[in-house]
Amino acid sequence: MAFDPAHLDRTAHEHAAALRAGDYTATALTEATLERLRQQEHLNAYITLTEDLALRQAQEADARLRVGEGGPLTGVPVGVKDLLSTRDVRTTAGSRMLEDFTPVLDCTVVERLNAAGAVTVGKTNLDEFAMGSSTEHSAFGPTRNPWGRDGQGNLDRVPGGSSGGSAATVAARGVPLSLGTDTGGSIRQPAALCGVLGMKPTYGRVSRFGVVAFASSLEQVGPIGRDAEDVADLLQAIAGQDQMDSTTAPVPVPDFKERFARGLDGLRVGVPAEFFGEGLDPAVRQPVEAAIDAMEAQGATIVRDIALPSVRAALPVYYIIAPSEASANLARYDGVKYGFAVTDGLSAEDEMARTRGEGFGAEVKRRVMLGTYALSAGYYDAYYLKAQKVRTVIRGEFEAALEQCDVIVSPTSPNTAFRFAEKLDDPYAMYLNDLYTIPVNIAGNPGLSIPCGFADGLPVGLQLVGRPFEEATLLGVAHAYEAIADWNRQAPPPVGTQG
Repeated sequence: MAFDPAHLDRTAHEHAAALRAGDYTATALTEATLERLRQQEHLNAYITLTEDLALRQAQEADARLRVGEGGPLTGVPVGVKDLLSTRDVRTTAGSRMLEDFTPVLDCTVVERLNAAGAVTVGKTNLDEFAMGSSTEHSAFGPTRNPWGRDGQGNLDRVPGGSSGGSAATVAARGVPLSLGTDTGGSIRQPAALCGVLGMKPTYGRVSRFGVVAFASSLEQVGPIGRDAEDVADLLQAIAGQDQMDSTTAPVPVPDFKERFARGLDGLRVGVPAEFFGEGLDPAVRQPVEAAIDAMEAQGATIVRDIALPSVRAALPVYYIIAPSEASANLARYDGVKYGFAVTDGLSAEDEMARTRGEGFGAEVKRRVMLGTYALSAGYYDAYYLKAQKVRTVIRGEFEAALEQCDVIVSPTSPNTAFRFAEKLDDPYAMYLNDLYTIPVNIAGNPGLSIPCGFADGLPVGLQLVGRPFEEATLLGVAHAYEAIADWNRQAPPPVGTQG
């Protein structure tokens, strides 16, 4: 029986049910998925398609399904951000520095995907070394958001970043699920701009072993999908302590769908004024407030007097801590051990300088220089140490606020998807895209962006923030909200074969 391409619009759990029922095979699903991704090449959502690997994994999934061993992800196509190491498949981090780098091992989350029977169809595009909010800082070109067109019908909007490729391919119905990383909003912000769900788990919930490092005390791997059930299933597969990563927490992994039947009745929803002030586009504010009203109509209690006064300092705190950690992590790219290298310099020092000058893009160099300055003698105490002290204050304020409520809500991004090059020449304007997501990374709490409507025809995201290791609460709220809004079912116009 021929595979109906219309099935590609199904969610991951719908695919899983069809695969277990024998409606079609994982191989047929994978072949059709790869064909669709080839038709969507103009989105530039992928740096590398892993066709041979995907077909081999699909055949293995079919073998498991035939003997009744299929799980929620068995045979389901997944895109993997090209910051996650994949054995024998190049991992570029979106940088010329690692353009030809092929790891000899899988990172832990990819190992767990493989164990769950998922099918990796490709490595998704990203801002170089995950430094950016638009996926315009990739050495392999920008990714296009499937939402938003100019007067000639061309796709002209960014997908957000840095996990722009992972969000865009899910939004365009290329794959039902993808993995991203989130250091200051890099899963949630592109999810919001592309009209899908994206979760940053609690720091320590998911292993970072084998992830190309940017800012080690902030980043987490997390899922992107089209509904809460899919996000929960992917998180279930990758979460848990890892002996290869000492920062993973010895906390049991719950059933992330355990709260799906509870609804919103009695839920306490905190609305901090600090997330609804200056800088928020009024067109974004309206659907966010409408979503809060919808929750209240379903029995939630809205708590409007919680305070997070220090989150105003989160942006400068982040741009001291993250560049400082980047400066240390990226010191390994010296043209000697691996990666891009200039070998015709006048001296070793000259070769190293030219390697970094030519191998790194402008945004990476900007952040490395910021971090090196903040860590330099005479400035460490004034900048880095002070930023860490403010970080502790911000974490304490989130803890206190979440004693008064069960979840905190805010816009995910202060604006909808903007046009290419609109903010490239103004780094500060670009950094403000993460105004509401960065505080969650600073505190280490879990955060989830869910679609909550549209502004001028472009998706708007609602951010849910919870207590540490209470991802199940956020997913339960998202599942209940989907039942009354179901924005996640709205697809962008067909992207065709040209932008």
